[in-house]
Amino acid sequence: MRQIFLDTETTGFDFKSGHRIIEFGAVEMIDRKLTGNNLHFYFKPDIEVEAGALQVHGLSNDFLADKPLFSDKIDDIMAYLGQSELIIHNAGFDVPFLNWELQLLSPNKWGALEQHCHIIDSLIMAREKHPGQKNSLDALCSRYGVNNKHRTLHGALLDAEILADVYLMMTGGQLDLFSLMTPAAEDNNNIDNLTKGHTSTSTNQALNLVDLLALKPQCDAHDDYLKLLDKKSKDQTLWRRL
Repeated sequence: MRQIFLDTETTGFDFKSGHRIIEFGAVEMIDRKLTGNNLHFYFKPDIEVEAGALQVHGLSNDFLADKPLFSDKIDDIMAYLGQSELIIHNAGFDVPFLNWELQLLSPNKWGALEQHCHIIDSLIMAREKHPGQKNSLDALCSRYGVNNKHRTLHGALLDAEILADVYLMMTGGQLDLFSLMTPAAEDNNNIDNLTKGHTSTSTNQALNLVDLLALKPQCDAHDDYLKLLDKKSKDQTLWRRL
């Protein structure tokens, strides 16, 4: 399944006042794996960037002066999106802006974004999963342990990448290590061997593993990290069951 995580930055907060998209960022995921096939553009607007918006993303009119127009890249954007599922945090902001840009085309051969893609609002998902709590992207990063320390300003591509990480955690959580085993490995009771603290030779062969012994400082660091995971997952860390 192909999913696209999308974000935009704009000159202001209301497209009805004539504000425009000045940055577009999209991250591709296929079958829950990031592919690296991302799309990123800056755009030159025909309106001044508002001071409030500038504080959010730091994109000035001087920086954008030599960038292409949105209309110059819309065919590339729509071809990239195709009919994929779009995941957008607070889609109620980005989608109307994208549709506004499409409406400004002469002619608009694309129609509305919803005619091409199924759109999921991850903010609505988060509110349903965590009612009564803060569900901004930063809040979700803290909740799920996603590193966003390099995020000092909003940026469309950076936010799309962070959203992809948050979405994976929000919809899947920790990977079940047992699912990596082949049926043959399970038939040989290798799960019992794992829970006893070691793996058999046949398990290692099935999983293509190499036997390495950890040093004490590494074991201590690992234990400290497990304590952090215990706190984040409310004592549901898979490693504690091995």
